[in-house]
Amino acid sequence: MTFHALTPTQGTDLEKMVFFDQGTQVLYVSKNNAFEAPVRSYMQLLNEKSIRYEVQSVAMDVIHQKRLLNDNAKSEVMGRSDMQRAATEIFKVAVERRASDIHIRVASKSHTKIIFRVHGDLELYEEHPASWGKLLCSAIYTGMSDISDATFEELSRQDARISVRENLSPGLDGIRIATTPQVDGLVMVLRLLYNDEGKSIDICDYGYTRDQQDLIDQMRSKPTGINIISGPTGSGKSTTLRCTLLTIHKECHGTKNIMTVEDPPEYSMPGIVQTPVANAKTEQERSAAFQEAIKATMRLDPNVIMIGEMRDTPSASLGMQAAMTGHQVWTSVHANNAFSVIDRMVDLGISSNVMTDDAIITGIICQRLIKVLCPSCKRPLASVLERYAKDDLERVMKAVDVSSAHVIGDGCPECRGRGISGMTAAAEVVVPDEPMMDLIRSGQKARAIEYWRGRGGRTMREMAIDKINDGLCDPFKVEEEIGPLSDMTLTFAGDGNDS
Repeated sequence: MTFHALTPTQGTDLEKMVFFDQGTQVLYVSKNNAFEAPVRSYMQLLNEKSIRYEVQSVAMDVIHQKRLLNDNAKSEVMGRSDMQRAATEIFKVAVERRASDIHIRVASKSHTKIIFRVHGDLELYEEHPASWGKLLCSAIYTGMSDISDATFEELSRQDARISVRENLSPGLDGIRIATTPQVDGLVMVLRLLYNDEGKSIDICDYGYTRDQQDLIDQMRSKPTGINIISGPTGSGKSTTLRCTLLTIHKECHGTKNIMTVEDPPEYSMPGIVQTPVANAKTEQERSAAFQEAIKATMRLDPNVIMIGEMRDTPSASLGMQAAMTGHQVWTSVHANNAFSVIDRMVDLGISSNVMTDDAIITGIICQRLIKVLCPSCKRPLASVLERYAKDDLERVMKAVDVSSAHVIGDGCPECRGRGISGMTAAAEVVVPDEPMMDLIRSGQKARAIEYWRGRGGRTMREMAIDKINDGLCDPFKVEEEIGPLSDMTLTFAGDGNDS
């Protein structure tokens, strides 16, 4: 049995195939990479040497097993510097595709998958053997991170951050790292933090309407009180906070002291004092560090405070204390809709009397990100009705204008075959007043919602339907984020019942 190593010039592509002489000479090729240029080039090299062989397309773990049969495979293990170069190349491609996250999934006995999250969806970038993935994760964590534990431990949950410029691709301010063991290996997820200094700070460019912008202007005009932005992970809360704080800084011409408490800071905001929370090993330590950072910020003469997240009872209490002692506060929580923010804060230990005081709670926002269709290949819904099940069509057609609605196309070069060109926000914006809070305090949330809607309030679902009727978003894709479009018994995405 003879193992044929590929030439070093082919770099990591040598992991995608292996050549054996077993009487019959066989080139084993990863089925996901069989038509890539490096594979075809190696086949051409074999042909030029008049080597007769057969090709077998197999899973990545088969290639890995074949390599383990020959000790020569050990010589192909890449050094740490090589793995760092491989990581840098992965970062570069992810930035080119404007990925929000990179997933490195290592299955110990078979393979490694590198997966990008682009426009909210996961897409496979490449595959490698498991041993390669473990080396990659170790190199990223111990060789490229500047805020991390001393060693990389496969069986532990660890956090880290890359912020040294030399280790980042152009366009990035940092990379936030989280790892966890899984049943048959480990997972590392890297959140890419883009340098958006040159990007617009007008929230209307991100999907908000001018009416909603006016409401947020009202929140900004109040010198004290707390404004809470809610939504799931990846819903754009940090972007909305960034736009808001930079707008305050621009409008006041630097006359206000704007400070943040973040764990860790995600986006660079020139002119704003951003205070990081020290790296901590446990949740208890992290909570204590976060509380101390908030207390310290309140002693530093701020006008406006942004607290990255209300994560527990102490941080929520400190945020409320700041709002009640002469500061304008901006923060975020995880909640299903605008009105359930009040319930969420009560769950965190804030009294219902405080949460229904419109002098303290000056604004509530909830948002989701929904996919924007590629304008070059989207299709009119009316032209592809046969694609969809009858029940799905009937449900959607009750809510949208079929004559103007469009759906995802087959993909084109403009969108890299995805059919999606970006993301836009669908948001609810609530500026509480005394009658609304009286209703909530008396347990009449449904009537409070009716009151809000009667004064022009619009739900995420209604905002999303507007975007569908404008031909911007696929109704079926929107339902994946917002819920059934025609289910009007749910006033909000999530929960519209009385509390």
